[in-house]
Amino acid sequence: MNPPDRLDPTLKEAAHPRTFRTHTYVYPVLSRRSGGVSVGINLNPDKACNFDCIYCQVDRSKTPQERFVGMEKLVAELREVLGGLKPGGKLWSEPEFAALPAGKKRVTDIAFSGDGEPTTFKNFREVAARCVEVKEGLGFDDAKVVLITNATGLDRPDVKEALRFLDAHRGEVWAKLDAGTPEYFRLIDHTEFPFQRILENIVSCAREREIVIQSCFMRVRGSGPDDREIKAFCQRLLKLKAEGARIRLVQVYTVARPPAYGVVSSLSQVEVDSVVASVKRIAGLRAEAYYGEVEEGAGLIGKDLPDKM
Repeated sequence: MNPPDRLDPTLKEAAHPRTFRTHTYVYPVLSRRSGGVSVGINLNPDKACNFDCIYCQVDRSKTPQERFVGMEKLVAELREVLGGLKPGGKLWSEPEFAALPAGKKRVTDIAFSGDGEPTTFKNFREVAARCVEVKEGLGFDDAKVVLITNATGLDRPDVKEALRFLDAHRGEVWAKLDAGTPEYFRLIDHTEFPFQRILENIVSCAREREIVIQSCFMRVRGSGPDDREIKAFCQRLLKLKAEGARIRLVQVYTVARPPAYGVVSSLSQVEVDSVVASVKRIAGLRAEAYYGEVEEGAGLIGKDLPDKM
């Protein structure tokens, strides 16, 4: 894949830097999955995460400049960005936004994402309320508030309370599920967190509200997931449904930006489409495909996976 033109500041789907000018926590990106400008909120400037996904685009080898979240600074940054992105706002004429296609010149959502797992932030309920206050105060009532999560914290009482609040304010949960078997889960997401608990958390959350499942598939050392793994993944989805999970959509995607390790590369469009077809056929769920063109060798941290993987 050709690297983005570093001289062109326009937001691109193939590049999602967690930086915007002098901001620390709030950064707009052009999202291929939301179809417009997503305003990201980074609750993990310390780059702390309880997963270490081999395709993650966060370079954890570099020392973070920030360790803590300043709530008032975060709120001020969000107010500045959203204020500038109102219809006729001054940011739309700035270099990052001026050349965007007309159909994508809109704020689709505010997304809790960033450099780690957002639900590890201890004041998640408070930050959710403050961000909604800014969003609605500036007239973005139709913009969603998306929690992009690996599902590890969905059983925490404060997170449950925050999600119930967000349910009334266009909230949406995008929960990560990258595998059908515990073995593949450990390879891709590189964590000791119990796979079964991930599944239980997804079911519990999705019984209360419709959710979106995010699933990233890729080649590792040139090989993608085999048919057995894809079938197991689809059967997991089917079981989640049987247990009461309300799944609105499954986003099947492959790596589109430089991953942590050079042995990770994109699946072909045909391979991604094949997974989507399997999800529809086996699990009976709506699914969408998102493609990438990352070649092997583009690793941010290293060429090969550490021995411990």
